[in-house]
Amino acid sequence: MVQRSLSEKGDTAAQILEVAQELVQLRGFNAVSYSDISRRLGIRNASVHYHFPAKTDLGVALVRRYRERLEAQLAAISSRGLPLPERLDAYLLAYRDVVRPDGRICLCTVLANDFNTLPGAMQAEVGQFFDLNRRWLAAALAEGQASGELTLTQPPEQAASALLAGLEGAMLLARASGDTAQFEPLARLLLGQFRAA
Repeated sequence: MVQRSLSEKGDTAAQILEVAQELVQLRGFNAVSYSDISRRLGIRNASVHYHFPAKTDLGVALVRRYRERLEAQLAAISSRGLPLPERLDAYLLAYRDVVRPDGRICLCTVLANDFNTLPGAMQAEVGQFFDLNRRWLAAALAEGQASGELTLTQPPEQAASALLAGLEGAMLLARASGDTAQFEPLARLLLGQFRAA
């Protein structure tokens, strides 16, 4: 892998977060050290500590940035004025894009696996990520039910939680099997249950 200088790729803190995200998505938070990050970037450990004095600081910044990016994606999907089925397809594609052939999956899915060993501040950030997903999905499903575009057999909040759990499970199954191509068909099967007859 060809490494670019930090000045070519942006500021040091942003690059630390990029590398940390990739490593955590592959290994989990507890299996990533500051030396792993500094080695990848060609900088000293002290540089990582300068920007993120404690590993908790790094973890909180990492999850917060990931959640904020999701918020922007969801706002963009919502602002397009798509019919509800297409809006849900766009959501699914955003999920599909984080399932990578190298084994990386959604950062917060990985962190949910480590949840009991994460610092409290990180647990709160991970919880906010999943709450954001549930709220957006519940609102979309409720809107689709009201317009007749979608059919629900349970309240929107429960349907949203079930759909999110199914997508997370499909991601883990794709990763564990080494066949990332199976994520999208499984996800589309989950979405299909909400199509209006």
